[in-house]
Amino acid sequence: MKYDDQLHRVLTATGWTQEQLAHKLGVSFATLNSWVNRRSKPRAKALVTIDKLYLDIVGVESADPILVETTKKSALELHTSIKQLLKDQSVIDKLTLYLTYHTNTIEGSTMTLADVEDVLFDNKVLANRTATEHAEARNHQATLHWIIDEIYNKGSTFVIDEDLICNINLRLMNGIIANAGQLRTHTVRISGAYVPLANWHKIPELLDEFFQNLDNSSLDAISLLARTHAQFEKIHPFSDGNGRAGRLLMFAQALKLSYIPPIVAKERKYAYYKYLEAAQTKDNYLPLEQFIAESMQFTNNILD
Repeated sequence: MKYDDQLHRVLTATGWTQEQLAHKLGVSFATLNSWVNRRSKPRAKALVTIDKLYLDIVGVESADPILVETTKKSALELHTSIKQLLKDQSVIDKLTLYLTYHTNTIEGSTMTLADVEDVLFDNKVLANRTATEHAEARNHQATLHWIIDEIYNKGSTFVIDEDLICNINLRLMNGIIANAGQLRTHTVRISGAYVPLANWHKIPELLDEFFQNLDNSSLDAISLLARTHAQFEKIHPFSDGNGRAGRLLMFAQALKLSYIPPIVAKERKYAYYKYLEAAQTKDNYLPLEQFIAESMQFTNNILD
């Protein structure tokens, strides 16, 4: 793919301005604008940087097993605990802000990071954002804090079960859909996706299998997160809110295992969906494993 096509696709996928993309590439706006409009061509080193960013955002076709293991090894050194997180309210606030912003933007919210901060921490009502977007932000904050309380209060007895996932969906979608917290009783499909979702009649049976897989001790934490996340999203147990619920389950799983939880960056939505589909349709989990490891590093960088 030509460099200018890569730049245009990155701009489309991320929603960045040309100024933001120029900053990511370490060049001036004038230079980036010249590349985008083909008035000049990047040098060899810049072409490598553009290609790397493009693959990071849009996703690779196949993952290098050695690189995956190296990235996982680094991420698996990122330990934390619920007690450690609760020692510093600023850490909880950062987790709440960034997880809420990124997960809701992936699902179509137009709120900026500053918007989410205003709504969550200053209780503002923004005239240029919809009532649904306000509800999504506040619901996500409330759900995340409820999960944190559950993990802290129940300690070693905390389990991910049907009651937990239904409570997560209920809190996330409260006031947004009529059947919040209830397993779906109809067929659904995701527009533009090629993954066959579970028949609603089989959801209880598939969830039982999902809960059993959560205790697979033969897998490292990142492999376990990748497999169970892909499985949950393919079951798609609710009529809406499955993506947000699934990412919160990854948060809970990681903390239960004493690891820094992954935050899926909204800029990498295309790669995220690509890797999920590869896992769900081809049993190819390596790209998703690397993505989750990188997402754990992303969280760690936010909290530093």
